Amino acid sequence: MLHDRLREDAGLALVNPLDAVVLAGGPMDTVAQQQANAPNKAFVEIAGVTLVGRVLAALRSSRVIRRIVVVAPLSARERDELAAADELRPDGIRITESLRNGLAGFSPDRTVLVLASDLPVLTATAVEDFVERAERLDADVIYGCVEKRAHQGRFARVPHTWARLRDGTFCGGGIFALKPRVLPRLEQFIEQLGAARKHPFRLASLFGWDVLARFALGRLTIAQAERRATGILGAPVRALVSDYPETAVNVDRVSDIALAEELVRESASA
Repeated sequence: MLHDRLREDAGLALVNPLDAVVLAGGPMDTVAQQQANAPNKAFVEIAGVTLVGRVLAALRSSRVIRRIVVVAPLSARERDELAAADELRPDGIRITESLRNGLAGFSPDRTVLVLASDLPVLTATAVEDFVERAERLDADVIYGCVEKRAHQGRFARVPHTWARLRDGTFCGGGIFALKPRVLPRLEQFIEQLGAARKHPFRLASLFGWDVLARFALGRLTIAQAERRATGILGAPVRALVSDYPETAVNVDRVSDIALAEELVRESASA
């Protein structure tokens, strides 16, 4: 165990620390309505600590994060948990606006870690692993995901929407990384995807019928998806399959609050 830890420390010593942006904006939803004075779900308490507070604690405990920017309602500026951040910036009406606010001023060519604020069991170790592997990929957009078997091994009670590919079955995670230079093209793609998501012909114009057909049949590979995403954005896109399923455990529903509290207690006693 000591040898493994020393080897891990040596690996992390070679990793350049990244800046991080935590997206804690958004409207008052049904999750936030369960707790008084929570402007949105990021500020809902799980076992006495808000969701965004838990994400900030994991980032601050890691050895691979330099500066932390939180994008949140300015009404939350005085909240104690945000003292762990280096800067608070206002959220926007749309997630693309919040992302733009969070990335403003960062070097366009330096990778920034971007995290959702509703990851109740996120750990410093999971963050360190993601950053170390993202640095090796050297892409403009790195999308985190988790394979179903890894997830079921630890968090079988947590529901997800799964995508069946030839390489396995995956769900999206709550961490990704990008170089700010790609943001204008990414914003445009997100808007196009939002407009096309219920229209097969528009989706086909974005992804191509061949990709949609392979996906529907479970024959699409990660490499094929990466190549098509790279072509759409005009910048390198890679998927990062994390071995840490806590990167994909989030709080989307009211029922997720009690489940998250159970998972936090179990992690604390493990």
